[in-house]
Amino acid sequence: MSHIKFFKQLSKSDVDIAGGKGASLGEMTQAKISVPPGFVVLSNAFDRFIEETNLKEEIRARLTEVDPQDTNSVDRASNILRDVIHDTPMPKDLEKEILTALKKLDAKFVAVRSSATAEDSSIASWAGELETYLNTEKKNVLERVKQCWSSLFTPRAIFYRHEKNLIDHYVSVAVVVQKMIQSEISGIAFTVHPVTEDTDQMIIEAGFGLGEAIVSGQVTPDSYIISKSEMSILDINIGEQGRMLVRKTGNKKGEEDEENKSNHWIALNKKGAQQKLSGKEIMKAAQLFVHIEKHYGFPCDIEWAMEGEKFYITQSRPITTLKK
Repeated sequence: MSHIKFFKQLSKSDVDIAGGKGASLGEMTQAKISVPPGFVVLSNAFDRFIEETNLKEEIRARLTEVDPQDTNSVDRASNILRDVIHDTPMPKDLEKEILTALKKLDAKFVAVRSSATAEDSSIASWAGELETYLNTEKKNVLERVKQCWSSLFTPRAIFYRHEKNLIDHYVSVAVVVQKMIQSEISGIAFTVHPVTEDTDQMIIEAGFGLGEAIVSGQVTPDSYIISKSEMSILDINIGEQGRMLVRKTGNKKGEEDEENKSNHWIALNKKGAQQKLSGKEIMKAAQLFVHIEKHYGFPCDIEWAMEGEKFYITQSRPITTLKK
């Protein structure tokens, strides 16, 4: 397949075709780290789409018109570009490739994530700028791929281009399609303390439900500090989590299957004040995260999920905020 590669066919050297996220998931899969299976719709699929549909000039023209001081001009360019991408049909053979790979993956629900080719690189870190769709069903995957493509042109992403002087720099985007983990507990981890920059201290954050809630800062997670040299827990801070994000089981008939309707919030009541990971689970997670840091050879910002007592890694990238 010329536009598709499964994770096992990718490594960290493939950022130019799979984006930062896709290359990282491939690298960890090859290193036998527990990553949910999936594939990447390579950046050449997006490149071909905008070339064959003559959208390249439209994109260049609209971005040139933007005045970052004028939010209306940013919104206008974003709306036009996103609409035209959504309304333009994908080449039929490309649709077929994606659906064939999806059939091979054999997952009832998938996460569809944008993976910019400039992501996590020396040019710029696009982490958090582009879109992710959780619990996507087969019938919506092609549309989600196009929405990930068009998220290169959200108002936030357009502002980011100006901030990083990337208006004249061609940025492409790959799309990760990955088996969805219905996590009971999920979170993020920094293998070096992001505030004190103590290289011996790791921070793990954990919350109930899907990890998107923690990544986007919508819930207050637990926070655990671990000494890597002693492999011991130095501090436990329990977050008061009032609600959690989970997959919605069954939409009403005729209800549009938007991302915010695929998942919904449920109240946690007293459960939210409990410690999310046990001491044993914290240490099991810490050992996995140290292993990932040693594999890469640099401090890592990791997204993880736990389903049925098993830890899965859904993303690992360099910590870009360290001053040392």
